[in-house]
Amino acid sequence: MNGIKKNITIKNQIPNFLLKSKSLKKQVKESSVLIKDIFENVDDRSDNFSFLSKNFKLNFKKSDLKRFQKFNTVVVIGMGGSVLASKAIYSFLNHKIKKKFIFFDNLDEINTKKILKSKKIKDSLFIIISKSGNTLETIANVNLLNIKNFNKNNTIVITEKRNNAIYNFAKKRKIFFIEHKKFVGGRYSVFTEVGMVPAFFMGLKIDNFRSNLKKYFKINKSFLINSVSKISQIYSQKKFSSLVLLVYCPHLKEFIAWVQQLMAESLGKKNMGLMPIISEAPKDHHSLLQLYLDGPRDKLFYLISGDSPFNLKIKKNYFEYNYNFLKNKKMKKILDEQKNSLAKVLNRKKIPFREVIVNKLSEKAIGELFAYFILETVLVGKILRVNPFNQPAVEEVKILTRKKLF
Repeated sequence: MNGIKKNITIKNQIPNFLLKSKSLKKQVKESSVLIKDIFENVDDRSDNFSFLSKNFKLNFKKSDLKRFQKFNTVVVIGMGGSVLASKAIYSFLNHKIKKKFIFFDNLDEINTKKILKSKKIKDSLFIIISKSGNTLETIANVNLLNIKNFNKNNTIVITEKRNNAIYNFAKKRKIFFIEHKKFVGGRYSVFTEVGMVPAFFMGLKIDNFRSNLKKYFKINKSFLINSVSKISQIYSQKKFSSLVLLVYCPHLKEFIAWVQQLMAESLGKKNMGLMPIISEAPKDHHSLLQLYLDGPRDKLFYLISGDSPFNLKIKKNYFEYNYNFLKNKKMKKILDEQKNSLAKVLNRKKIPFREVIVNKLSEKAIGELFAYFILETVLVGKILRVNPFNQPAVEEVKILTRKKLF
């Protein structure tokens, strides 16, 4: 069964022998009720689905940000969901973006020393993002980059408006502040200030990310229900342990890193969940494919491909005549045929997989991708009886780390 084919196409190739018909019918019914509940009062929602509402508003005006547009380098500082979505947008639509973006989403001494030595640090816009305002690594990175480099003329802070370290820092230094929505969690925040402020400085049309999403899901309702039911069955079977995300286009790799966090943190609970593994293709055809195809049958595969912004072509073959078939072949054509060949082998071996194909490189297309995976993941979580919005094990490590460092 395929999703619509205008901006994105999703194909589910899950063999029937892996699906229990009684359970599937029950899950289809439950998925239908859950989707109805989401969309019935969608315009009155103040939660992680509020981006679907016609009343959804961002906590900033574009006119407020214009004074920061003079900067050609933008440094985004945050962790996890505070940064992954904007990294995905930057990578996906990089061919449209003129400014340089640097992302600090780890404690990386090499990266930090590099920017401290660069003259660009004094001519950069800094965007500091943390929902809680107390994220240890974000605070550490701000300190490492030197407090004197941050001021009201070159810094924007996005956090909750309450007594926390980053909000107090912004208030004390009179730094431009944008309130982080309290009811939206980090990994679900792409359509909020967290994703849209960086997207604005990328020169993108931020209104297009949410364009006609309600209509999109209305058209694809039956496909979403069917997908949620099938994916839930795979997750509930003990023999499956891994989810291999094979990426056949480099500009989608950061989007898949966002998907990885979404699935791991939302569904990895109560001794359940599949380990999401990002695999670059065709590079990993030459290192991991043997194991993928001939090793344990405990994996679900996603084959991710998309349109190319460059259309690079091999104009001439300089090797022996039997490689003349490469002449005038576009790189995208080679990648597509490698992916299609793998799909045929997976089908023949009756290994479950999905294809995700991005047909357009636009704000609307990646907006649909973000929204689809958010809804599908939350609905799978609900069917599996796990809370898709918390991450208790992560909090446990954070608390212990603070105790050790204090």
